[in-house]
Amino acid sequence: MKNCWFILFIALMSAYSGTVFAQKTTDSLARQAYLPDCIQYALGHQPIVRQSVIDQEIAERTVQSSLAAWYPQIGAGYNILHYLKLPVTLIPDATTGERRPVALGAQNTSTASFSLTQSVFSRDLLLASRTADTYRAQATQNTVRNKIDVVINVSKAFYDVILTQRQVEILSEDIVRLQRSLQDATNQYQGGIVDKTDPQRARIALNNSRAQQKQYRDLVGAKVQTLKQLMGYPPNTNLNLTYDTLQLANEVMMDTTLLVNPQSRIEYQLLQTQGRLLEANVRYNRWAYLPTVSANANYNLLFQNNFFGQLYNQTFPNSLIGLSVALPIFQGGRRIQQTKIAELQVQRLNWDLAALTSAVDAEYAQALANYKGNLANYLALRENQLLAEDVYRIINLQYRSGIKTYLDVTIAEADLRTARLNVFNALYQVLISKLDVQRALGAIQV
Repeated sequence: MKNCWFILFIALMSAYSGTVFAQKTTDSLARQAYLPDCIQYALGHQPIVRQSVIDQEIAERTVQSSLAAWYPQIGAGYNILHYLKLPVTLIPDATTGERRPVALGAQNTSTASFSLTQSVFSRDLLLASRTADTYRAQATQNTVRNKIDVVINVSKAFYDVILTQRQVEILSEDIVRLQRSLQDATNQYQGGIVDKTDPQRARIALNNSRAQQKQYRDLVGAKVQTLKQLMGYPPNTNLNLTYDTLQLANEVMMDTTLLVNPQSRIEYQLLQTQGRLLEANVRYNRWAYLPTVSANANYNLLFQNNFFGQLYNQTFPNSLIGLSVALPIFQGGRRIQQTKIAELQVQRLNWDLAALTSAVDAEYAQALANYKGNLANYLALRENQLLAEDVYRIINLQYRSGIKTYLDVTIAEADLRTARLNVFNALYQVLISKLDVQRALGAIQV
């Protein structure tokens, strides 16, 4: 028996541990995270996205609540009354014909009622039925818009982090090279080949690189926290980012011959959905002259007695069925004014669509121009980096042979460091501007 309890305890603990582990792996990226991993995590954990999903559910519940009025509405009621003084009615006397006051009713009265109402026709219900799918589409489109924003923001933050990390690595390589140069300059100074300014220049360059590396390293930590915030990632959990520099360089190219289509933008689709809702509102106001028709049925149990203790000894039931029709005849011109307001709202939305179309064209032209300029700059700087590496290699060999001074080496090292850092700055700008072009085209799908 003790062994059975021990096995049961181990099984429960294993199940609990598995649940906790599953939650941890769901809420964090334990393995190395590439950009698609970060985006996928953000789409499942970013508060704005989660709120949008909840808004979708709220919209669905709201639609179901509105459509519920088409179903029969069943109700029940109960009351109990005790008359301190019975009501008096004037009733004609059977013999004289004169009216005399007579107290009617019982001292104690109780009623239990059951009612059923069925809406047959109503413009409110007609509007709810015709706009249900449109409201659902609007909530879905809001979620898509927020997801697109998350994808773009996370991508930009990811690029910012990894390119800053790459700059730290470049400065680390530069520091190793400067330490070697400092050692060479010091040895030559001690051998009487050069004066003390050469090791001093080497020390200055080394200190500058170390200070710059410290600055970039601190920036990496801040940018990682920004990325976590955009992803909805736990701020105190480690995030291991992984990237391929060659792959990033290959991602800079895109087709620049594509034509922008405003209808592919989620903002345009949202305005179209809003337009359908406004057009439905126009029809709703035009239907103001239509009647409201409903059927109803009631069943009442009436209990009356002058003695409270005997109130429920006898019942006097009654029931009815009926049809109600309410027809608006004159509303002081309200229907006309409400219809006109709804029509003006549709016209205003059409101007919003025209303004958005113009804005999308301008946004695409600006984003494409930025992309082309950044791409040309990146390609030029990448060529400059190759030239700077070659110049440094030659000058360094000439310095070791005693042909060049250390000042030439210092200038060549500075040019090389600047060229390598500029290449990655330019790569970041190209990737960011490419995202802007894709967003302008409406090419980002989630």
